[in-house]
Amino acid sequence: MDSYAILKLLWAAILGILFIGLGVMVGMDMGVGTLLRFVGRNDGERRTALNIIGPHWDGNQVWFILGGGAIFAAFPTLYATSFSVFYVVMILLLFSMILRPVAFEYRSKADSRHWRASWDVAFLVSGALPMFIYGAAFGNVLEGVGYHFGWTGQYYQDESFLSYLVNPFAILCGLMSVALSVYQGGVMLMLRSEEPIHGRARRYAMRGGIAAAILFATGGVWISRLNGFRLTDADPGMPANPIQGQHVTVSAGGWLENFQAHPALWLIPLLGVACMLFGTLMVRADRPVLAWWTGVGSWIGTIGTVGTAMFPFLMPSATTPDQSLTIWNSTASAYGLACMLVVAAIFVPIILSYTSWCYYVMRGKVRTADVIHDTHSY
Repeated sequence: MDSYAILKLLWAAILGILFIGLGVMVGMDMGVGTLLRFVGRNDGERRTALNIIGPHWDGNQVWFILGGGAIFAAFPTLYATSFSVFYVVMILLLFSMILRPVAFEYRSKADSRHWRASWDVAFLVSGALPMFIYGAAFGNVLEGVGYHFGWTGQYYQDESFLSYLVNPFAILCGLMSVALSVYQGGVMLMLRSEEPIHGRARRYAMRGGIAAAILFATGGVWISRLNGFRLTDADPGMPANPIQGQHVTVSAGGWLENFQAHPALWLIPLLGVACMLFGTLMVRADRPVLAWWTGVGSWIGTIGTVGTAMFPFLMPSATTPDQSLTIWNSTASAYGLACMLVVAAIFVPIILSYTSWCYYVMRGKVRTADVIHDTHSY
């Protein structure tokens, strides 16, 4: 395998790591936003929940930027096509993401019950909707996306955006993403809150973990009957040209072929469902630290399962399978991948380091009495 193909594999692995980081860090914050009105029965308790993630939520959004930036730099054809095909969905995502910081900054500006209740609803929408879209996007990609390329390289969209949002499998994947987010957010609240928030968060974290495990298992059975894509001939070192150079076949249950060819890969989905169930037990036992780390394992198992099943596909075409985007035909040049690899090797450890440092410095319980009397709190 030549150096260009190795760079492509490295960037595929980096993209998977960034997707996992996004699910863990952003999902945790979004989960708290989703649970805000359920774990907080009065304004003081809701402010406490917001101040638990207040020092971290904006820094965690870096994972969104990293994910989009990695696709832009390393997989430009995927970036251009996916962001165009999912344009309306991206607008919904951006709307909810813009709503979130506005809600943080404006919620406590007026001492009005109706004013703050309205922003609490905004937190619910801006917490659940992005995570639903995140999961549904993986469901859409597994089903195959309706697009093809003309002879000039111009992409053409063959399906309505409603088919991406309103279809049963995508909805299942979206709900599973929300369930994992609720689990991670509930565990975060357990780590840094006291009763009664702690107990309520514990109940919702258990429900999120159980729901995620059930939906994950259901999705696995569904995928075994779903049309999967298989690359029959392609050169890993091929140029970034999705119009020619590969042949793709489609068959029911095709996404399981990598697992059947390499049985050890079944450990990845087993890791996911085992962490969901074990994490739920840790929540029940009131062990939030272990529960948080098993939540990380749940995201690793979930994203890892999708990546393993689809390899080497990134976004298969349901209408013209031979023009599907793969790791091999949608990357940047070897020079560009090498330069960005150096950048990633420098900045990703920096981001992990300062994130860990921030959580260490701002550890400890957040108490409602302290939040109410602090004019600088949310």
